[in-house]
Amino acid sequence: MNNEIIGEFIKKLRQENQLTQKEFADKFGVTYQAVSKWENGKNIPDLFILKKISEEFNCDINELLTGKKVKRKTILKKRITIILFSFSICFIFLLVILCIHFCNSHEKDFEFKTLSSTCDTFRISGSIAYNKEQSSIYISHVEYCGEEEEKIYTKITCTLYVKNEKQISKINENIYEGETTLEEYLKNVRFYVDYSKSVCREYLEGSIYIEIEGMDREGKLNMYKIPLTLKDDCF
Repeated sequence: MNNEIIGEFIKKLRQENQLTQKEFADKFGVTYQAVSKWENGKNIPDLFILKKISEEFNCDINELLTGKKVKRKTILKKRITIILFSFSICFIFLLVILCIHFCNSHEKDFEFKTLSSTCDTFRISGSIAYNKEQSSIYISHVEYCGEEEEKIYTKITCTLYVKNEKQISKINENIYEGETTLEEYLKNVRFYVDYSKSVCREYLEGSIYIEIEGMDREGKLNMYKIPLTLKDDCF
C-alpha cells in the first residue's frame, strides 16, 4: 500500500468537492492536521474512516486503497442486462445465470470487523478488512493501561501472531533499540498487514495475539501476551 498514492486520491476528492482541509476533517471527526498528513503521504486514515470516505463520496474502497478509478457497472445496468437475456434462448439464459454466480463468488468489496484486546493491562484497537479471498489487518492503537511503570528498556519487540490448530504464524513485528519506557514506545506502534492470503474466518477460528518483550538495563526480560478478539462473525 502506497501512502502517497492514497494521499493524492484523498486530496483530489477533497478538491473536487470544493472542501477545505478543515471542512473535510469535520466530516470524519478528525483534525485538519490529520488530513494534511494523509494528503502528504505521512499517514493513512484508519480503515473505518476509509470506508466512511468511500461512502461519503460514492467511490469504491479499492479506489482509495489503490488510488485508481475502478470501472463499475450500475445496478440498473445489471438488471437491464439480466432482463434482456432472460427473453433469449434457454442456452443464453443459462450462461447469464452462470456469469452472475461467478461474479458473486469473486466479489472484491471489503467487509470490516473490529479487533480489540481482552487484556485489562493493555488497550488495543484495530480492524480487519476482508473479502472471500484475502484480508488486511490494521492495528491503529496500542496503549499500556496497567500499573504505573517507570522502567527503562534498552530493547523492545512487539510481535503480532496468529495461532491455529496446526501452527503459530508471525504476521508482523516492530523492534525498537534504545532507551525508552514501555508507554512511550507503544505510542508509535502500528501494524499493517496488506492483503494476507488468510481469510477472516481463519483468524476467527484460531487466535490473534500480540506479544511484547522488553529488555531492561540489567538484561532482564519482561514479557506480555495480549489476546485479541474479533467483534461479530465473519462470512
